[in-house]
Amino acid sequence: MRQNRGITPHLGRRSTDFPPNPSPRVDRRLGHMEEERTFDSLMKQEFISVVVQDPQFHREDFWHAHCDYEIHLHTNSMCFRKKVSCVRRRYSEFVWLRQRLQHNAVLMDLPKLPPWNPFFSVRKPLQLKERIEGLQSFLEIVLQTPLLLSDSCLHLFLQSDLSVSKMEACASGRTRYSVAYAIQHSDCRRHASPSDHSDDESTTSSAGLDYSSEGGMRGSHTPNRQ
Repeated sequence: MRQNRGITPHLGRRSTDFPPNPSPRVDRRLGHMEEERTFDSLMKQEFISVVVQDPQFHREDFWHAHCDYEIHLHTNSMCFRKKVSCVRRRYSEFVWLRQRLQHNAVLMDLPKLPPWNPFFSVRKPLQLKERIEGLQSFLEIVLQTPLLLSDSCLHLFLQSDLSVSKMEACASGRTRYSVAYAIQHSDCRRHASPSDHSDDESTTSSAGLDYSSEGGMRGSHTPNRQ
């Protein structure tokens, strides 16, 4: 019988030629593995989060008053001794911090603080909102600048409860306790010393700032609400 060579018989694919559909159990396992890889990747990314919030008004006498703000820091950066911290700072302390950072990084153009306002009042929501946003923006830019992250004044400002004069003395090595000790033993009590013992620092206002201990400028009789 003559064979027809012009026609190739149709051969259907066998079921083994197609990749098998993964079972639901395999799908779930692959999904969990992908989630773990994503989580590990996120954990390896360094972050520094700072929030300025909760303004509080303090009146000390008829002529002197001020407003301070809570600074909440959350980070996984190795630059910081504490990964979560919370302190309260006032506007004049932000001014001091910027002066110290500028002194230690002369060639850098530091971000500006919101302008000082002699008529600032916590009873004016717009003024308060702009002040808080300006302070937070200042800190966010500073914390995104690697060169500034090694400044002791920045760490004391963000993670200790020391006053300006004590931060100044501690950063310059004029206290019995170190910067690390001051941060580690901070309990966020306002202007509390990290040690029950007296230290050898000066109790006067820090150099370069002309603020009285009450918070107003020396020689001024204008109420200070900064």
